[in-house]
Amino acid sequence: MYIPTLADMLVAHERIKPHVHRTPVLTSRFLNELTGAELFFKCENLQKAGAFKARGASNAVFGLTDAQAARGVATHSSGNHGTCLSYAAGRRGIPCTVVMPRTAPQAKKDAVRGYGGRVVECEPSTSSREAVFAEVVAETGAEFVHPYNDHRVIAGQGTCSKELIEQVGNLQAVVAPIGGGGMVSGTCLTLSNLAPGVKVYAAEPEQADDAARSFRAGHIIADDAPETVADGLKVPLKELTWHFVKTHVTDILTATEDEIIEAMKLIWKRLKIVMEPSSAVPLATILKNPQVFAGARVGVIITGGNVDLDKLPWLRG
Repeated sequence: MYIPTLADMLVAHERIKPHVHRTPVLTSRFLNELTGAELFFKCENLQKAGAFKARGASNAVFGLTDAQAARGVATHSSGNHGTCLSYAAGRRGIPCTVVMPRTAPQAKKDAVRGYGGRVVECEPSTSSREAVFAEVVAETGAEFVHPYNDHRVIAGQGTCSKELIEQVGNLQAVVAPIGGGGMVSGTCLTLSNLAPGVKVYAAEPEQADDAARSFRAGHIIADDAPETVADGLKVPLKELTWHFVKTHVTDILTATEDEIIEAMKLIWKRLKIVMEPSSAVPLATILKNPQVFAGARVGVIITGGNVDLDKLPWLRG
């Protein structure tokens, strides 16, 4: 298992510059007063392809040799990684195949196809996803770019925190959502090297809390098909992301479905940005645990904005 280094992140930073946005940081006096902390929202919902995963995907795709690239790339994804890999592959002019749960938001399936990717559907479980994906790789011979358990992807995701600390200076903590752990791992990689005093907190839905349970148990616990409104956070940790979580994460905090939805509404209302439910989990956990962040300067990573506008979570029922 190759563990990415600071040097890998710095190479990624230069490699992906032509292909990604340096996303803005927003603040809200209202949300600062509500939480008792000074919050800095890193808006990866405004990233190319609508999510931070454009960083890792671009690093992986543009790091391929010509021979590797000629075979194309493939992955499995609930949406954002597949969209972003299709985006990066399109920029390089190579084919991309994405295995997606049939229950994934239609907006995310449409986005993959919109960037020229091919969608192959599977059942909404990790076991089905991996089985169908194995068939795709056997058929195409494509280069596998894992959504998060890939050193190239983690190095790319680490560029987000590099920008954040350059944009806002000293922070006491950074909070990011956790599913498979790619963004959290990249955050740990960068901050442990460039700003080692900053605490990294992971935020997770209570209904898909396998990372929190893994963190407390000291080993990976994987749920096969959890149900949560935060559809981007349903996948389990893997060996590489677990390394960063167990080594560098201060704590993993959880929020209920209702808390996630209320936080999402708050961000839409106060920051005036479109973001998906997975991106609301960090604010939900900050609101739930004000004593942890009281008086601190806190970076909050808004990971993506690819929400199905016809199925907003507060319109359920």
